[in-house]
Amino acid sequence: MNQYTPPKVWTWNKENGGAFASINRPIAGPTHDKELPVGKHPLQLYSLATPNGVKVTIMLEELLALGHKSAEYDAWLIRINDGDQFGSGFVEVNPNSKIPALMDRSGPKPIRVFESGSILVHLAEKFGEFLPTEQPARAETLSWLFWQMGSAPYLGGGFGHFYAYAPEKIEYAIDRFAMETKRQMDVLDRRLAESEYLGGTDYTIADIAVWPWYGGLALGRMYNDAGEFLSVQDYRHVQRWANAIDARPAVQRGRMVNRAFGEPAMQLHERHDASDFDTNTQDKLAAE
Repeated sequence: MNQYTPPKVWTWNKENGGAFASINRPIAGPTHDKELPVGKHPLQLYSLATPNGVKVTIMLEELLALGHKSAEYDAWLIRINDGDQFGSGFVEVNPNSKIPALMDRSGPKPIRVFESGSILVHLAEKFGEFLPTEQPARAETLSWLFWQMGSAPYLGGGFGHFYAYAPEKIEYAIDRFAMETKRQMDVLDRRLAESEYLGGTDYTIADIAVWPWYGGLALGRMYNDAGEFLSVQDYRHVQRWANAIDARPAVQRGRMVNRAFGEPAMQLHERHDASDFDTNTQDKLAAE
C-alpha cells in the first residue's frame, strides 16, 4: 500500500487524474467570456440532467402538470465537462459555478437563484405548491430537504467518486462511503416505513429533492453496478417510494430535460415548449 504524507502546504497538481480532472480547480470565477442565452419565458434554467439538475426540471414539470402556466420555462444545456459553468454569464447567475442555476425574470427586477434546494423552495413559495404552509408538515418537509442537501455529497462526491470515477480503486475510501451511503438508505427506509412520502402523506419538494439521488440509486441508475454492490433491493420501503415517483408523468418528462447522455429518445437537450418532448429529442432530430 502506497503511503502518502501530506505536505505542510498543499499545492494544485493539475494532473491529479479522475473523471473530472480537466475541470476541477481550486479557484472560483470565470475562465472565459460567454453570455447566457435568454428565451421567451420568465423562468430561465441553465442546467444538466445530473441528479441536482433533475430536481428542478421535475419541479417545473410538476407545476405545469397542475396547471400553472406561468411555470413555463426555457431550459438551456450547460455541458459541465466542457466547462460551460465557468463562462462569465453563468458565473453571474451562480458564483459557485455549479448547475442548476435559475433566473426568474417574472418581476420588475430579475432574481438569480442558485443551489438546487434554494430553487425548489423559491418555486414552491412562488406557486404555492409542494411545500406545506402548516406545521409540523412544513418543518418535516424542510428537514428532509436539507437532509438531502447535507447527505448527498457523501453519496455523490464520496461513494460515487471513489467507486466509479477515481483513477484508482481505494478500498478504504470505497468502504468508508459505501458504509455511509447504506446508513443513509436505512434512514430513508425507516422513514418511508412509517410515511408514504418523506414529508408525510403528501408529495413535496422533499421527495423531489431526494428522489433523483436515492431513488436513482434504488432503481439501479447510479454509478454503473452500484445498486448491486450496495444491495439496494433490501430497502423495500425506499423501493416502493422510488417506483411510485418514477411512474409520475411529470417526473418522466423532467428526467429528459437537459439530458445529454444515455438513450437518444430520453435526451431533450433544450426545452422551450411542451411540444419539444414530441419533436426535439435526440432520436427524432437524428432521423430528420
